[in-house]
Amino acid sequence: MGSGAAERGQTHRRPVLLPFLLSLFCRALSEQIRYRIPEEMPMGSLVGNLAKDLGFRVLELPTRKLRISSEKSYFAVSSETGELLVSGRLDREQICGRQPVCALDFEAVAENPLNFYHVSVEIEDINDHAPKFAHVFFDLQISESAQPGTRFILGSAHDADIGTNALQNYQLSPNEYFSLVSKEKSDGSKYPEMVLKTPLDREKQKSYSLTLTALDLGEPPLSSTAQIQVLVTDANDNPPVFSQEIYRVSLPENARPGTTVLQVTATDQDEGVNAEITFSFSEAGLRPEFDLNSNTGEIIILNTLDFEEIKEYSFVLEAKDGGGMIAQCTVEIEVLDENDNVPEVIFQSLPNLIMEDSELGTLVALLKIRDKDSGHNGEVICKLEGDTPFKILTSSRNTYKLVTERVLDREKNPEYNVTITATDRGKPPLSSSSSVTLHIGDVNDNAPVFQQASYVVYVAENNPPGASIAQVSASDPDLGPNGQVSYSIAASDLEPRALLSYVSVSEQSGVVFAQRAFDHEQLRSFELILQARDHGSPALSANVSLRVLVGDRNDNAPRVLYPALAPDGSALFDTVPRAAEPGYLVTKVVAVDADSGHNAWLSYHVLQASDPGLFSLGLRTGEVRTARALGERDAARQRLVVAVRDGGQPPLSATATLHLVFADSLQEVLPDLSDRPVPPDPQAELQFYLVVALALISVLFLLAVILAIALRLRHSSSHEAWGCFQPGMCTKSGPVVQPNYSEGTLPYSYNLCVAHTGKTEFNFLQSSDPLSSGQDILCSESPGTLFPLCNSSESTSHQVRLQAPLFTYWERIVTGRPSDVPCSHITKTGSSQNQLLGCSEIQSPRLPQKGKQDTYAPGIF
Repeated sequence: MGSGAAERGQTHRRPVLLPFLLSLFCRALSEQIRYRIPEEMPMGSLVGNLAKDLGFRVLELPTRKLRISSEKSYFAVSSETGELLVSGRLDREQICGRQPVCALDFEAVAENPLNFYHVSVEIEDINDHAPKFAHVFFDLQISESAQPGTRFILGSAHDADIGTNALQNYQLSPNEYFSLVSKEKSDGSKYPEMVLKTPLDREKQKSYSLTLTALDLGEPPLSSTAQIQVLVTDANDNPPVFSQEIYRVSLPENARPGTTVLQVTATDQDEGVNAEITFSFSEAGLRPEFDLNSNTGEIIILNTLDFEEIKEYSFVLEAKDGGGMIAQCTVEIEVLDENDNVPEVIFQSLPNLIMEDSELGTLVALLKIRDKDSGHNGEVICKLEGDTPFKILTSSRNTYKLVTERVLDREKNPEYNVTITATDRGKPPLSSSSSVTLHIGDVNDNAPVFQQASYVVYVAENNPPGASIAQVSASDPDLGPNGQVSYSIAASDLEPRALLSYVSVSEQSGVVFAQRAFDHEQLRSFELILQARDHGSPALSANVSLRVLVGDRNDNAPRVLYPALAPDGSALFDTVPRAAEPGYLVTKVVAVDADSGHNAWLSYHVLQASDPGLFSLGLRTGEVRTARALGERDAARQRLVVAVRDGGQPPLSATATLHLVFADSLQEVLPDLSDRPVPPDPQAELQFYLVVALALISVLFLLAVILAIALRLRHSSSHEAWGCFQPGMCTKSGPVVQPNYSEGTLPYSYNLCVAHTGKTEFNFLQSSDPLSSGQDILCSESPGTLFPLCNSSESTSHQVRLQAPLFTYWERIVTGRPSDVPCSHITKTGSSQNQLLGCSEIQSPRLPQKGKQDTYAPGIF
């Protein structure tokens, strides 16, 4: 036994604790913790240190929250010391009646972890009730003819105590006529019988006054008395006789009021008034559940019976004849239990929240099933209704545990309505249900999810800085901070330093802003990796790609690559054979547009023409062809103004001026070009000679420098020194290389090399299409048809046929006016991919200017 409470005053308590305690984290105890205390202990009296007996430490009491779970609050637990204290009146006779053992069973509930502990407190009887007679006065009529030894049953006393504290004996005041005998009933109660010792003589003494005392053996002993008045009458020789000394009957507790229980019978051999029998309860008013017909002896139910309150009734009936003689019998009524009590489901310690990450088998709640019926009627089956992620485990003696059986997910089910049904085994079975709502607590178990797997947004170039270009949105089904999403840029294909100058994203809304105006020609697209992150702990995130496509606007006008202008801004000219047939390709206007799509779709239109019907212009190709043969009246010099328009809205355009000269040789062209009226000006002639002198000096100086460099480089072993004359000259050494407009309107790409040396300039337009090495080459002196080409890798000179004079050479010599000089031969040096074209034979016609003859130096272009 465990230790109990210490003694207080003169009251002895004997608390008992079973020696076997299981761990607090295991299942509930199968044995009870037992205490034994006397009844009628004052409020606040110590029963025992329950916390100590359960193995709890004092420091654990605030968290374990030890308390009592019972229907009636007879006891309470001190939250500070864990002591079990009396909190209600403990009247053993009221609680247990005459049961030999009176024990109060209840459960102690502790939390963290949640568990039940069964406690039993046995209430000991104290001698707090004295024996009490139902009547304090008894009147007996005894015939003087009564024989010695005749017995007279007296009214018994009632003592609510049990054991030695109950009624133990009767005493009769001393006299010479009567003695007293105590007899015991089947239920253990005692009643007195008075025995006549000597015959009575009415003539000597008509009455006797006696005192009957009832005693118990308590400490101290208590007693009570009743007065007996004996009246001596004439002879009534035969007392009533019951048919049975003990009547036993069983009644179901659901028997209705008015139902006949039984009928007792008694006979009297006397006649007349002495044979008239009346029935009565020996203790009137003690059995309000039944009523007795005094004439017939029929017992009926007066009030509803309840097996749970009283299981058995036992009382004494008296039969009294007209002469005053009395007979007694005992009636015992057994109340049979009926299944009239519905089981009750009582939840204990329900949590506010059950976290969704709780492990399987986590204890959710403790519940207790109570059925007041007994036997099969009190056996209960408990089950969980519906499909829920919980299950019920039997703990001990009508106590159950509700635990988790499956994984919880708050996003799918934020709460569960749990219904538990308790059904007894009675016939018919009774059942009841109890429902409780369990709320699921949120944990950060869901990462944000974007509404789209990827985003593509189109932004037109030249957008205003700070404008919104896109918005991404992600949702998180979690609650509170676990579901709050913030946005940021995780990565990009842009340079980290340039990223912030291009875009930014709002942390709260996910709106993407442009920090600058985009230029389609510089940046056509870029990709961002946006991240959505929640505020949980630890935080979860998700990424999505946002591709920004910069749309083109028509913000670039076409640019003419060919024909190019002279350094002074004057237009070049092209020669056309006089015998050119219709459809002859004269030249081609080459233009590009930095825009793309329709904005770069170029078309060519003739704005002005000296003779509109002489030439035709390709709308999409820009090719200038002869529309008809040259007539005798047609001027040898023609001028075309070509407009190049793109397909944008509104369209942008550029113009190019073509000077076309019909001639079979360069000698025919030069007089035509120089035949311009010049007003006589002496100052102009002086200026002319000065310019010629400066030009000659410059040419001689340049030749000397070039010769010196050439001689020095000739002795050098490095090939880099000859970079200008080697393959790749235009890209490696200073000449300007135009962009590759692969998305423009050229059918094939051109590399245009422009070099500047003093006053002498040359242009070179080279096609990217390579020449076949096995092509048959012819040499001819016809201008504009065959050009001798020299290949550095071969010892012989090859010629390349050109369909139109695409190369023009000129120099400004004396007058400052452009003089177009055709090359009869063009040499090609270098490899097949990087070649230099040079004018090897230059005819020097005389210009008709004041009789002076000008000489043109060969040029490289």
